[in-house]
Parts: sequence; structure tokens; C-alpha cells
Amino acid sequence: MSSKKVVVAGGGAAGMLAAGRAAQKGASVTLLEKMERPGKKVLISGNTRCNLTNTLSLDGFISMYGVNGKFLYPAFQRFFREELLELLSRYGVSTFVEPGGRVFPASGKADDVVRVLQQYLQENGAKLVTGTRVDQIETIKGCISAVKTAGNVYPADAVVLATGGSSYPQTGSTGDGCRMAAALGHTIVKLRPALVPLVVKEREQAGALQGISLQDIRLTSFACSAQEIDISSIPQHDCGRGIGGRRPKPPLIESRKGGLIFTQYGVSGPAVLLMSLAVADALDTGPASLSIDLLPAKGQKQLAEGLQSAFDRHGARFVQTILEELVPGRIAATVLGNAGVHPEIKAGRVSARQRESLSLSLKDLRFDIERTRPIAEAMVTAGGVSLAEVDPRTLQSKLVNGLYFCGEMLDIDADTGGFNLQAAFSTGWLAGESAAMLR
Repeated sequence: MSSKKVVVAGGGAAGMLAAGRAAQKGASVTLLEKMERPGKKVLISGNTRCNLTNTLSLDGFISMYGVNGKFLYPAFQRFFREELLELLSRYGVSTFVEPGGRVFPASGKADDVVRVLQQYLQENGAKLVTGTRVDQIETIKGCISAVKTAGNVYPADAVVLATGGSSYPQTGSTGDGCRMAAALGHTIVKLRPALVPLVVKEREQAGALQGISLQDIRLTSFACSAQEIDISSIPQHDCGRGIGGRRPKPPLIESRKGGLIFTQYGVSGPAVLLMSLAVADALDTGPASLSIDLLPAKGQKQLAEGLQSAFDRHGARFVQTILEELVPGRIAATVLGNAGVHPEIKAGRVSARQRESLSLSLKDLRFDIERTRPIAEAMVTAGGVSLAEVDPRTLQSKLVNGLYFCGEMLDIDADTGGFNLQAAFSTGWLAGESAAMLR
């Protein structure tokens, strides 16, 4: 058993599990949380239902984190989905699985998960101190010696930094940990928003469509202006991070079938959020754009033939009325405008050229991307402490003896589906265990 003094900075999913595990291994543990209660980001996760994890295989899980995913193998081998669900069950929380393999507490309440984490750390003897922000980590000859707050100094043999990223600052994630890690010599990979809506340059057009939600569209992003998009390069299958064996060829960034919502400033929704980080990275080096295929189940030729058949059957009807049977009314008006076809032209008078323009507009609604929404609005922070400076077997710093990182502090992020929380739980467990066993 350990006799180490361990201070954990940050009382989120990773921090609470780290504190509980370190205390379980015999360390004297103090968990410092800047907010008045721990787990505030957990409480809003999954729309307050808390998407804990996923039923994907281990290798499938790893693929969801992109090129940095392999770093997580040791953490997942120590504490993965089965161990997480067993811990929850031990404290009376059962779970259920939704389509897509997403795992939630059976109650649908994130508060149940926070309760379990608090019980776990407190029953193992960890001391929770809330309303206390860590200001500085002190070292002596390259080893951890203490943690300083505004009103106290906590001697420490080991420190676990679990303060999160910079998204949702109202929950306490304001980048404090990265600042302290940098002060100790660590390289911080640029913090960027992940799982975040996009702002388009065509603000007026997006605003006119605000509130419209589309399902099963194909969204494709490009590292070029909208004018330069080559629609012949749009794949018929999904490609991007977490989609095995299908690497997009530039200037294609990603292509995904899914849902989309128009906002006053641009686009949001599942397909947008999943590709937002790749788009954000592309914007660092040049322009980026989107093409929306409103009717991906039909090819352009098939769609044009279908339009001709409808126009032949209903020649006396306005063309917009016919299009509104395919897409929402405001979308139909936008498609007509982009195709240069008057909304009140009778279907029987639409020329072959106009019909081709309409079918193309339905298959290729374009926007230039100006930027992402701010990192404060992102569901997840990408970037963080460089993995090259962290031992994946223990999560200890390679630069400072006794310093450990977990959760969003690390340069690891994933798509939605429970992957980010599982990474937080797993890295928290390993960091806490390693800190307690420090030699």
C-alpha cells in the first residue's frame, strides 16, 4: 500500500476517478476543485443524460481518437468499459444501450454518475475541497513538491492534473492545467474546438434557413473555396476520422451522412460536429467549404429524371410546389434561387437546362466556411499536453517526476458516442493508480 501524498487538481470525471483510485491504493489524497461542486461538465454531458461509454470493440474505440488513439491502449487495458460498468453497478447504477452502441445510466440522469464518483472517492478516504483553484505547482530538482492555491500550500509527492480543456468554461474548464503544464516546461499542442458548430460566410442565406433540421443528408467538407469544389470527388461512402480504411484525398476533408441543422450563423447538427475539428485544422492553412447533398439516396441523373417525370405529370403546378415535396419550403426557395429558376414558373415550362440546374442544386448546396464557433461553445477541447512528453504506461510526465495527466489535459479527443468520457475515466484511473504507486 502507498503512503504518498497525492493532490489531484480538477474534480471532473477524470479527476474524481483519479482521486478515488489513488486513495484506494493507500495514498493520502486531496482533490481540489475550483467550482462549488465537482462533476459540473459530467452533469451536462449527453444532454444531461451522460453518454458514459460505447459498446465498440477495443480496436474500434482506439480508431475513434485518430492518430493519437494508440496512446490509450495501456489505460484501456487497466480500466475499460467492463470495469466502468462494474463500478457503477457496485453503487447501484445500472445502464442501457441506445442505437449506435451509446451507453447511458438507466435513470437517464448524469447526476447518478457524479454521485457514484463522489461516493467512490470519499469511501476510499480522499478529501474533496471545493471552491479552490490551483494556482501553481512547485517542484524541487525536477520533482513535485507542493501545490499552491490562493490561500494554502499542499505538500505533495505527486500531482494529477485533471483540470480539463477550455470548452464550457462555466463548468470550470478554463485552460488552467495547460498553463501550469507549460510553466513546468511542457509543450502544449494548440487548443482547438472539437464537436462545435460552423460559421459560414453566406450568413444571410444560412439565416434564412435557420431552424431547419435535415436528416440523412450527405455533408462533405473541402480544403478549398466553395467555387472550387469538384462534386465528382464526393464519395458515396463516409470517410474521415474513426471510419476505418477510408482516408480522404485532398482537397476532400471529410464526408459524412447524417443530420444537419441550419443556424443564424451557419450550420450545426451531428454531421457538422463530427467533422468540425478537421475543418478547423484545415482553416489554419487556407479556405474551407461545404457541399450538402440534400437527397443522397438518388444520383443526379436519377434525380433529374424524377424531376422531369413530376413536371410532366403536374405541368400546371408551380415548380416550387413540386420541390417542396422533396425538401422543406425554405430549402426549396434556396435551391430555386441557386439554380436561377423562378419559383412561380409552371412545371410544364421548365427547360432541360433548368431541370439540370435544379437537380444539381439539390445535390450540391454550397457554403464557404468562415470559422468555427468559439472554443467555449465546443463540446470537447482538442489539443493539450503533447503525448510525446507523457509515458502512456503510467501517464507520468517525462519531464517532471511525480506529475501526471489525464482527461482533456492530454492531446486526445474523439467523436461523440461516449468515447471522450471513457477516455477520461480510463486515464483518470491509470493516473491515480500510478501516482499512488510512485517510487
